[in-house]
Amino acid sequence: MNLLSGLSGKKKEEDGPPEGAAAEDTEQLDEESGNILLALIGQLRIGMDLSKVTLPTFVLEPRSMLERITDFMTHPDLVFGAGKLEDPQQRFIEVMRYYLAGWHIKPKGVKKPYNPVLGEFFRCSYTYNDGSKGYYIAEQVSHHPPISAYYYVSPENNLLIYGELKPKSKFLGNSAATLMGGENRIVLLDRLEDGEYRISMPNMYARGIMFGKMVMELGDQSKVVNEANDYTADIEFKIKGYFTGSYNAIGGKVSHKNKTIGEITGKWSESMDFKPSKGETKQLFNARTAKFVEKSVIPESEQEEFESRRLWAKVTEGIKERNLEKATEAKTAIEEAQRQAVKRRDEKGERWQPKYFTAKGERFYPNISALPEALRPPVVQEYFAKRG
Repeated sequence: MNLLSGLSGKKKEEDGPPEGAAAEDTEQLDEESGNILLALIGQLRIGMDLSKVTLPTFVLEPRSMLERITDFMTHPDLVFGAGKLEDPQQRFIEVMRYYLAGWHIKPKGVKKPYNPVLGEFFRCSYTYNDGSKGYYIAEQVSHHPPISAYYYVSPENNLLIYGELKPKSKFLGNSAATLMGGENRIVLLDRLEDGEYRISMPNMYARGIMFGKMVMELGDQSKVVNEANDYTADIEFKIKGYFTGSYNAIGGKVSHKNKTIGEITGKWSESMDFKPSKGETKQLFNARTAKFVEKSVIPESEQEEFESRRLWAKVTEGIKERNLEKATEAKTAIEEAQRQAVKRRDEKGERWQPKYFTAKGERFYPNISALPEALRPPVVQEYFAKRG
């Protein structure tokens, strides 16, 4: 199948809107699910790497991590046109605003997406209100350690986003932590002198997995950096205290040449503000009133074998039908096929290579020659060519 057909073809499946800010943060397990989870927890040790643990299917969100990354592409319109702004501070604020706007999209309760298998990929497209397009593709480029590489481009809007996600999950007792390694990079294609806006991610915590209600929290530090113009945002995703504080709060400061020029306050699930050192406070984003364009995905019947929705289709069916036996059998079959593929490569002395991305040091860059024309406009080709 031609990859481009999955990005701009007429046949497509429209997703329902993500759960978003209205989704419940907490979840109460039924007795059967609770017993299974407690039996699993009984085998764990503090600090254990959860990537080596097979999780029961009822804690899974019915989509792959490669698709979940698209949540960050929900509001690219917030940064459309930023390259035309003459003030570098304004451009930085727009990029920061876009980044902070991606966190309110979330599933109901506490769910973990499927761990992508090596070579799995997900693709989709977007058609914005003015008729312009956006294209996204992600691939699982490493299994041990798990690394997901992704690439988004909207040629008409001069926006490029790419990066890699390197999650590490650990058991912490009554919590499980996902430490979000990797980096998100944003390029304004009509303002290349800005270079890249580099963004690190906060960590995720599933609380109450042994007692109390289960709740998902974002926590710790995140940073937005633009070296060309010497702007930095240090953002803290605040964890609720046992007796004080509230869920989903953030705080932070924006600096220019190591001098604070403003502060960030609010909640990523509700409303966030930027208060400059001089001037009036401005709302960055309101999650409760925000609108977005849904992604388009071709039907599973037209997808390739290792395309996420087709690959995990039977697992997803089982979860949605609440048939845990069916979901578990399908998930086990995928994992066993992965192990056999690794064994065959080892026996032949073959080394697996990603199809759509290329590793250069710790980074993964899109393999432009493997992508259809819509995803490799001349300005993008030139940009990556200069980066070697």
